[in-house]
Amino acid sequence: MNVLSRGLEKQLFQLLVTLMRVLFGMGWFWAGVTKITEKHWFSEPGFFLKHYFIMALAKPNVPEFYHDFIQYIALKNTMFFNYVIPIVQIIVGICMIIGLLIIPSVCICLFMHINFILSGNMNLISLTLYTSAFGILFFLERSYVLSLDRYFRIEKYFKSNKQTMHYYSSKVS
Repeated sequence: MNVLSRGLEKQLFQLLVTLMRVLFGMGWFWAGVTKITEKHWFSEPGFFLKHYFIMALAKPNVPEFYHDFIQYIALKNTMFFNYVIPIVQIIVGICMIIGLLIIPSVCICLFMHINFILSGNMNLISLTLYTSAFGILFFLERSYVLSLDRYFRIEKYFKSNKQTMHYYSSKVS
């Protein structure tokens, strides 16, 4: 009975990690879709994002280096960011939902999320998404369950191979 219980616990845990990956992907997907549909990033290009950048410059908790980034780079390239951000959010969201290129997708999400936090926006949803990203990476082997990475055997390209690591370390010595 104990063996059966452990097997059930393992499958339940895999299901929960997979569900976390799918929900994480849905969050990013809908973030991109709502920027296009509700916040009118495409019908009124630059309006929302420029206002967001200006408001971020006024926040006291924005680090100085990021303040400079917003002022000298982001504001001057608002239209570029206006189109890239929602499109990347949608693509990464879809990739997370179907489990395609999980590691690069999570890394892109973390990069975008760090930028969001550095712009002075720290809230419960931000912390939840940020923590979920690390949860997916921490339980990566379980994240591959029901994924295209596993189906197409892409996951092997992101695993560390001890023989390969040993080969390269012996060449360096």
